[in-house]
Parts: sequence; C-alpha cells; structure tokens
Amino acid sequence: GYVLDKPLPTALPERSSPEERATFNKWLEDNRKVRSIILASMTNEIQKQYDRLEDVPSIMLRMKDVYAVPGRHIRYAATKAFFGTKMAEGSSVQSHGVKILSLVEKLEDLKAGLDNDTYIDVILQSLPPSYDPLIINYNMNGLEKSIHELINMLVQYETTTHKSEPAALVGEASTSKAKDKGARR
Repeated sequence: GYVLDKPLPTALPERSSPEERATFNKWLEDNRKVRSIILASMTNEIQKQYDRLEDVPSIMLRMKDVYAVPGRHIRYAATKAFFGTKMAEGSSVQSHGVKILSLVEKLEDLKAGLDNDTYIDVILQSLPPSYDPLIINYNMNGLEKSIHELINMLVQYETTTHKSEPAALVGEASTSKAKDKGARR
C-alpha cells in the first residue's frame, strides 16, 4: 500500500524491473481514479481551476493553500469560546463541565500554552453567583485541583446544595385552613 502524497514521477528509468513498472502503472491508475473522484466532487467552476493539475498531491496542496483556515484563527476562536463561556444560573454544572472539558482539550491540541491554574481560574469565573461560596472556599483554602477534580467537586456541590434547598411543590393552592391548636378540647 501507499498514499498519493508525493508528486508522480513523469517516467520510469529505462532499466526498470517488471515489478517497478507494475507499481508505476498501478500508481498512475490510482492517481487517475482519485483525481477523477476529487474533481467530480467539485462544482464546475472550481473544477476548472484544478483540472489542469495532473496529480492528486498537487490538487490537495493547492486546495490546502486556498481553503485551509490558518491555525492562528482556529486557536483564536477556541480561546474566545473558552474565556467567554458562562454557566447560566440553574443550569447543569455537569453539562457545563463537559463543555469546558471539550474546550480545554481543543486548546491543548492547539498548543494554546495555558497552564492548569489559568484553566481553573477561568472555570471558576464562568460559574454563576450561586457558586460563590464554593469559589471563596476554594481560594481561601488554597486548594489545588486538576480540571477533572474541580468539575467533580462542582457536581458534588451542585448535588448537596440542591438537596439542602427546600423543595418547591407546584400544584393547586389548598382551600383548607390550618386548625387552631389552642382550640383543642
């Protein structure tokens, strides 16, 4: 097997072995097939721009030059999304954590150069005011957590704070009145 990632040789040397000639002919045929598929997937106008290129690597290189988004723009968009992410009051911290982890992984793949403390600071800043007690506790006690540990801590906090809050029952108002305890006989 091989990958069509290098320009095709224009011809074989005169003293090529039968095996080299067979490989060369297979390479030419595969290039023709792949080139046809690539060109067929393009609109007619774009096809005209690439039709003069004979080999797949040349087409792919030209397409990359024309259509590729520079890495700098991708990193900018990812950092903007990360620093701009805010959790809405009452929404799930677990969903927020999944979104944050996804953005952190993307930033690390892009080699954004942020350290763990910066990630933690941004995550804490993305939380709504109901998480202020946890944030104060985190900072006052000098806790050092990984991103995963922090998100687990946030999920536990959400679980305990929702359990301790009185449950609001939704339904019709009762028409009965409370009995006067002093009127017992």
